[in-house]
Amino acid sequence: MADKVFTVLDLIDLDLKEHNSLSLRCIGGRKGLSNPIDIPDLNRPMGAIMGFFEDFAYQRIQLFGRGEVAYLRRLEKEGETKTIEEMFSYRMPCCIFTHSLSPHKEFFEIAEKAQCPVLQTELGSADFSSRIMRILSRIFSPRKIVHGVLVEVYGLGILIQGDSGVGKSETALELIHRGHRLVADDVVEINCVNGNTLMGAGANKIIGHHMEIRGPGIINITHLFGVRAIRDRKQIQFVVQLEEWDSNKNYDRLGAEDHTIELLGVNIPVITIPVRLGRNIPIIIETAAMNERLKSMGYHAAKEFNKNILKWIESDTARSVFFGHDDVI
Repeated sequence: MADKVFTVLDLIDLDLKEHNSLSLRCIGGRKGLSNPIDIPDLNRPMGAIMGFFEDFAYQRIQLFGRGEVAYLRRLEKEGETKTIEEMFSYRMPCCIFTHSLSPHKEFFEIAEKAQCPVLQTELGSADFSSRIMRILSRIFSPRKIVHGVLVEVYGLGILIQGDSGVGKSETALELIHRGHRLVADDVVEINCVNGNTLMGAGANKIIGHHMEIRGPGIINITHLFGVRAIRDRKQIQFVVQLEEWDSNKNYDRLGAEDHTIELLGVNIPVITIPVRLGRNIPIIIETAAMNERLKSMGYHAAKEFNKNILKWIESDTARSVFFGHDDVI
């Protein structure tokens, strides 16, 4: 569920553009715009307006298409309002009419009395259903706020994390300078979509695509590098942990074992990169991104290397090299 109560008014006020736009407007029942939407799903209420209320999913958004409106017009001609009144006795969040359709006058009056908003969209039922389900899925998906920088490198969404001052923002700035894109700096909001996909975005749209760099201070990436250098959202596919170099720690030098980190129940590949003077961290991250893409296509360089070493050890060439030299005492 969403972190806070999501209302019908929130649904109307969503800032959605182009293929995500719902084109919603309220045409009745405005007193109920504060009604909460608790379930991210739709219901086609044909059964209810026909008088069949068993298993009526009234808790969901009620969607009226051409079929439902045709039956409502039939009820209007017959002067029948009993089933509509009974339908509105259930606490529905709202009713939405597609194809720019509208109900009759009695429907509006009953909805107003029940304080149930009546909304209208110009979209067709199928198109509207797919859009709103996609949007509600994102709104009601599990979410988490993490500290880090989210960038897109070679099409891969990489979350860079580490202690304060380790160089996350400076590393991201160099990646942007090299042609990659910034999604969010410092505070990243992660949503788990469909139970297995993590989408990341800036937690605060007002300060989105700004970066804090020690020295110059706050910079605007869009103004400095143009719109090509930014993205609003990106799937998180890889995590990079930056840490100060520890000479007493044994770091993985082969990469034969794959490591993961759990975020919102989803395991994401992760690598740890030690930071010290002279190491070019942006190039290392670029290389790690390309290597991760190769892994996703079925090629694992470290495992292939180990396999080739084993083949060489078992070969006649290796035996001749081993047995062809006298032991030195």
